[in-house]
Amino acid sequence: MEAPPNSASLGKQFEDFRSHLNESGNLKDRIRAVAVEIESVTRLMHSYLLLVHQSKPVPEVLDTAKAQIIVLKELYDKLAGIVRECPGQYHGDWRSETQTAVTMLAFMHWLETGALLLHSEAQEKLGLTTPEFGLDVEDYLVGICFMSNELPRYVVNQVTAGDYDCPRKVMKFLTDLHAAFRMLNLRNDFLRKKFDGMKYDLRKVEEVYYDVKIRGLATVPINGNPVGSVLIASVHYNMTMYNVFSIYWSKFYCAFNMVLIFP
Repeated sequence: MEAPPNSASLGKQFEDFRSHLNESGNLKDRIRAVAVEIESVTRLMHSYLLLVHQSKPVPEVLDTAKAQIIVLKELYDKLAGIVRECPGQYHGDWRSETQTAVTMLAFMHWLETGALLLHSEAQEKLGLTTPEFGLDVEDYLVGICFMSNELPRYVVNQVTAGDYDCPRKVMKFLTDLHAAFRMLNLRNDFLRKKFDGMKYDLRKVEEVYYDVKIRGLATVPINGNPVGSVLIASVHYNMTMYNVFSIYWSKFYCAFNMVLIFP
């Protein structure tokens, strides 16, 4: 049977524990302070982006929101300096803030290009380009799932403003995105639940699209170019009237010639 540790060695062990916990607590406090700043910036970005739901000009909204990307990049650079002291630890202390940052960046990118913000592009915008401190793939995927939540509301407001082609574009984007996610074997319960929510976003957009289409307001592509159904109906009407006029003109012309030949 081993001899019990003497009081001196026991005291030293717990003194080391106390020192370690103090250092750990200080690091977490510093990380949390930066995370709070990141959260504040993303909340500000979100408040700017909400203006697109009020039919504000998209370029104007994007210019205002993009100004905060530089601030985000500086904050992540500051966070990287702290994390170097404890590599691989305390990721949970800034995880949700990073997911929200990806959501804002992805929504801005979609508004500007109509395409998905890639993982490498998100890393570049946030300055998370080093092997020691990069953008976690699951954080990126969760952020993209959150971004899809913004699209049904955007579609409804755009249709209200008279953009009847918006549902078709968003439906195509979400259909492709949903299909891409289905390629993944999602073992993270939280991420899987967020992905499950994407199908409801897609369903809402589909309902708006079908409603617009049934009302005859949806656009129909002709030779690769979307043309409004109102314009199509107008073209059909004009062509029909032209054909009717041509038939009656032909009959009149034949009758007139018959009169000339057989007075």
